[in-house]
Amino acid sequence: MADLKNILESERVETSAPCRIDMGGTLDINTFYYPLRHFAPCTFNIAIDLRTRVRLFPYEKGRVKVSSTGFKSAEYLLDKAPFDHPLGLMFAIAAYFRAEGVHIDIDSSSPPRSALGGSSAAATALVAAFSKIFEQMGEKPISRQKTALLAHGVEASVAGVPCGLQDQLAAVYGGVNAWYWQQDIREPLYRRKTVFKKSFHKNLEKHLLIAYCGVPHESRDINGRWVRRFLSGEYREFWLEIIECTRKFVTALSDQNFTDAFALMNRETAIRRKMTPDVLDDMGEKLVESAVKNNCGARFTGAGGGGCIWALGEVGDICKLKSIWNNLLSGRKEASLLDVNIDSQGIRYKLESITRSTNGRNFTIRE
Repeated sequence: MADLKNILESERVETSAPCRIDMGGTLDINTFYYPLRHFAPCTFNIAIDLRTRVRLFPYEKGRVKVSSTGFKSAEYLLDKAPFDHPLGLMFAIAAYFRAEGVHIDIDSSSPPRSALGGSSAAATALVAAFSKIFEQMGEKPISRQKTALLAHGVEASVAGVPCGLQDQLAAVYGGVNAWYWQQDIREPLYRRKTVFKKSFHKNLEKHLLIAYCGVPHESRDINGRWVRRFLSGEYREFWLEIIECTRKFVTALSDQNFTDAFALMNRETAIRRKMTPDVLDDMGEKLVESAVKNNCGARFTGAGGGGCIWALGEVGDICKLKSIWNNLLSGRKEASLLDVNIDSQGIRYKLESITRSTNGRNFTIRE
């Protein structure tokens, strides 16, 4: 990969990947879906067009620099880059590709640590960016599926806690999907079910609401407790209920039976609150309770503990809830409603060829 810096002086690559809202998370961690495979665990998510963009620029030979929204930029020699750094996942991906002489610039349109899967989206976009630029150097391209698996594999190797796969899959494929996890070693790792096709996305958006609580989440602690208690034998019956709720939710939503979907969504949230009451902060509790009172379903994103809450309801009820949530969120700095646009594309690529002219550089964009 010694020619990377030279390639980047003549080729610019930009990739982006969407975040997601979800239900049934944690079941995408193999710690859970292997022993629970007889109950057919699944996870549901919706890719949303709050994108994380990655751009690659040439940099000092032998070094890697990472800049990311909400973090202080850092640079290291490739073989000295720490993987336990706040930007360690990006350095680990650079190490996987032996990518040096590169500046990785990450720009996220979602709030930092909002529990929308932003770090996994960034990792997925970075894998795609390296794949695309190395393709220009004669390397074989990495497929979408393998991009997701590689981003997940590197993240799991440096995170220090078990990691799920749903974030990377949403980032790669986009859309509204249920993911059914491996039930037999002779089967694929996951099976994808498209819950709504692209033609229905605009209609579904009218039924959705997403709020950022103004407080960054700390999923590692909550996820860690779920894992430890599951391994010790605690709360197994709750996880079986979560599987049942998620499977029935997917069926109800597929049938556009919103009444049942709301109830199942609220039931799943209630079960999680029994296991870990702090999965919702004070603002999250107010948002969820107001949604339930107004005939809507509500759930925290990711592992909760701050971050975002999303709601699903009939159009009229969602319009009413939007006003209520706006009023609640106005009481906390940084808290706000987020735009809800379903992303149907997943990973996106853009290449820029740089040619020199007497007036400087000309850029030719190739999508």
